[in-house]
Order: sequence, then structure tokens, then C-alpha cells
Amino acid sequence: MHPVTNESDARRGALIMAYGSPESPDQIEEYYTHIRRGRPPTEEALADLVGRYEALGGTSTLRRRTADQVGTITLSLQQDQPGRWASALGQKHAAPFVEDGVAHLLDVGVSDIVGLVLAPHYSAASVGQYHDRARAACSAAGIGYAAIHSWWSLDAYRDFMARQLSACLAAMPTNTKVLVTAHSLPLRVLDGDPYVEGLTASATAIAGAAGLDAARWTLGWQSAGRTPEPWAGPDVLEQLRTLAEDGHTEGVLVVPQGFTSDHLEVAYDLDIEAARLAGSLGLAFARTAVVNDDRSVMAELAELIHDQVAESGLPGEALET
Repeated sequence: MHPVTNESDARRGALIMAYGSPESPDQIEEYYTHIRRGRPPTEEALADLVGRYEALGGTSTLRRRTADQVGTITLSLQQDQPGRWASALGQKHAAPFVEDGVAHLLDVGVSDIVGLVLAPHYSAASVGQYHDRARAACSAAGIGYAAIHSWWSLDAYRDFMARQLSACLAAMPTNTKVLVTAHSLPLRVLDGDPYVEGLTASATAIAGAAGLDAARWTLGWQSAGRTPEPWAGPDVLEQLRTLAEDGHTEGVLVVPQGFTSDHLEVAYDLDIEAARLAGSLGLAFARTAVVNDDRSVMAELAELIHDQVAESGLPGEALET
């Protein structure tokens, strides 16, 4: 799955990176093992993940959603600069891997590569790992690499999320609390890392664009890994329980700002698990849509790729928005 247009004329490569997902149920164990750095999961852990995917029909829609995002970004690149770009998908935990994406772009003769991760907020332990792998592959091939670290400050992203927030909140009870959530990370990797600062600034911008009073929203965490070490929290499920006990919250609206497609952490962790708990607690529950392949957001991401070349040059230092 490597969308490319006018390969023979391409001068620069756009490496668009995502987490990856199993293509079919029989790939779940291999996928989970890769996430665990080659350590096979226990039978119990595997059964739990399989059960979550079964609740979504066997696998999540992440592969299709990612392909749509790559395709829409590619279309914008080609419309803006015909023949100037070749694009490829590179994934962290499923083929085509990050290194596969770089290899494909090399095969079609690009002179250098701009890397974009389909996650708006930078952390060295998440987005940074994608760029480290892509940069290493480019370095080994002797070509330049420029990394886009974060893109939560893009107008199109903020406005999309704010519109969704406003529309969903209008249908909720008067006393509704808004949780602006992102994927939790282990506390040990957050020391000195910009992740929490970025999430806070992003959530504040979204809430402000929606005209939401500061007292009505808070930052939320979700989908922590199942490891014994402490992760950032409180988790959204814990927050639901706390809000149900405060005596005045009637509903909860989740704004999953850290997620850009309808995958497991959204379609199961929120739409099924969190919604089920909220119902049992007597809380109205909803979550806003994520960007998926929204044309305005994807077009602005394509423009950001253009700007990375224009403003930093290649090879060169990363440009963070």
C-alpha cells in the first residue's frame, strides 16, 4: 500500500507514518508480538485483544482509514505541485514498516524525504520513535530527512475538533463535563518531554475555539498499556466514576484529540468500554468524531510538508509547528 503519483518525475518523498494494524484476525498474534518487541503475549492477553477486535468485526478500520488519509494527502501534494512528490506509507508495527516506506521512496528516485506522523502531538517515546527509524534509514542511504514533529496547532485541525465539540455538546445535558483525551504514556518517559505541555496547549486551543468555559473541560487520559509501571492519568474510566459521584454531572463528552482515525482506542476503548461504563453509572455519554481523512485537515498537512522543505531545506533540522 504505497500511493505514488508521477513516480518518474518525483523529486522529493513524503513518508506518511502510522501505528499499523493487523489486516485480518489471523495476524493479531504476530502484530501483538511485534508491539511487545518480539515477546509473544500470554494466552490471556492475546484473548483479550482478539475479543476487542471481534467486538469491532474482527479487526479495526485503522488500515482503511490510514490508506484514505495517505491518499488524500497525496492528492493534495500532487494538485499543489504536480510531479514534484512521491508519497509512501510507513508503519510502526505492521507492514509496510517505516523502513519499507523509505525503501520504496528510494526505489522511485527521490532526492530527500519529509516525514509526517499521523498523530498531532509530539513525544520522544511516540512520534519521536517513528522519526528516529526513518532518519536512520535515510542516513544509511545517504539522503536527507526532515521531520515534522507536531501539527496540533494547524488551524484546520483545531477548527475541526472545535466544530465537533460544539455540535456534540449541543445535544448533551446541560451539566455535561468535557474530557479532552489522548493516549497515556508511562510516567518515566514524560520527564522532560513536551507531550503533556503540547496536549494541554492543544486542548486549550480547541476548547477556546469552541467557546467552552475553562470550568467545563479537563484533560483526560486513556488506553494505557497493560504493564506494571505507572502511566499518566487519571484514566478516562476512573474520571467517569469520579464524575458520576460528584452529584451534579449529568453527562460526559469525550474529545479524543490524540487520535486521528477510528481505530481500537476510539472504536472500542471509548465507543464500547467507556460508553458501557457511563451507561451503568447513569451518565449520558458521547464522543466527537476524529479527523480521519477530512479534506481540509489533510490539505493543510500537505501544505505543512511543502513548508518543511521551503523553510528548513534538506538535509536539515526538524521544523516543529
